[in-house]
Amino acid sequence: MANFVTIEAASRERAGKGAARATRRQGLVPAVIYGAKQAPTLIALEPKAVLKEIHQSGWRSRLFELKVGNESTRALIRDVQFHPVTDKPEHVDFQRLAPGEKIRVAVSVVFHNELTSVGLKRGGMLNVVRHTVECLVDPDTVPPHFDADLGPLDINDNIRWSDLKGTEGIKPTITDRDFVIATVAAPTKMAEAAEATPAGGSKAPSKPAAKKK
Repeated sequence: MANFVTIEAASRERAGKGAARATRRQGLVPAVIYGAKQAPTLIALEPKAVLKEIHQSGWRSRLFELKVGNESTRALIRDVQFHPVTDKPEHVDFQRLAPGEKIRVAVSVVFHNELTSVGLKRGGMLNVVRHTVECLVDPDTVPPHFDADLGPLDINDNIRWSDLKGTEGIKPTITDRDFVIATVAAPTKMAEAAEATPAGGSKAPSKPAAKKK
């Protein structure tokens, strides 16, 4: 079973920009729960509760249980709007989860053993192609993240979807190939510098330009 994070919320009666501004004046963040072929539910959240969740990695795939009085709704955060100056959350969109209905989520990838990676110890550079992988999953089986082991990777090696841990029973939205998650690239800048330097360790002095007669 998946773990749901509980957030306490208050009900809002009116929609619209004016009602949202009134909610913000009360020190709350207006939000809406939509989806599952039901009418949207208007709610208000404590700013601290919103900030606590979005400051953690993988919040787009985290499952939430929104409690409004005696009623609970399971949902995903789909969007957070921020104030352009203060960067405070101004509105949150939740997608309601329907039993048995698969959802599209972006699951974050956590990289392990970077310090012991063969290629990285040799001077290679980690090139992350995908920090998250979009998947279609049942709400009760959404993983908190996927794990990628960098330890065995040498220069020019890569990690693909099939190399990730924690993907059992989960299908990505990309189905036509075993796509790349990350690679250990060669240190190209170091190689170019070495090619420009002779074996003696210093660059050969340039010849002075010939004087015109």
